[in-house]
Amino acid sequence: MSKRHTVKYKIDRRVGENIWGRPKSPFNRRETKPGMHGARRANKLSDFGVQLMAKQKLKGYYGNITEKQFAKIYEEADRRKGNTAENLIGLLESRLDAIVYRAKFVPTVFAARQFVNHGHVMVNGVRTNIPSYRCQPGDVIEIREKSKNMALVLEALQLPERDIPDYVEVDAKKMTATLVRIPEFSEVPYAGTMEPNLVVEFYAS
Repeated sequence: MSKRHTVKYKIDRRVGENIWGRPKSPFNRRETKPGMHGARRANKLSDFGVQLMAKQKLKGYYGNITEKQFAKIYEEADRRKGNTAENLIGLLESRLDAIVYRAKFVPTVFAARQFVNHGHVMVNGVRTNIPSYRCQPGDVIEIREKSKNMALVLEALQLPERDIPDYVEVDAKKMTATLVRIPEFSEVPYAGTMEPNLVVEFYAS
């Protein structure tokens, strides 16, 4: 499993963008890439490099997803009918940890994974501790009763830096979220620029 704890925001500087829109991002203070020679790494990327960067950015956005897991998600998106890029975004956004993050129950995607792992979340009344669990439209995601007063949750719900998208319906008082529909790429509130079409090109090449 790939892990990012103390260095998780280095990806912002690596891809040259504050991809989560977080105030704590080091990119807000220092726009160079990480490392001693980061300021000198300004070489023009090849087409492959651009595609790789798009893949790394999208994968990194969703937290601790391994290369193998992300490739499997792409493969399923490619098998499905319709636009592969749209399918890819739909699969990523229907993950349980992604919905917990979109509902503002936690402050970051990394916290969402840990929150689900620790058993604080129920799906349709059933305790679910698998972050990659794929939710379906109509599924109700609820914070367990004993977890509703956690400082992490109460503080996250008050965060002004991001809005809850239309495809997730949230009842802040009951601390429940319903996946209304699988979103299209244009509906997803990415703080940075995501290019799933380039991710498709990366895997197709």
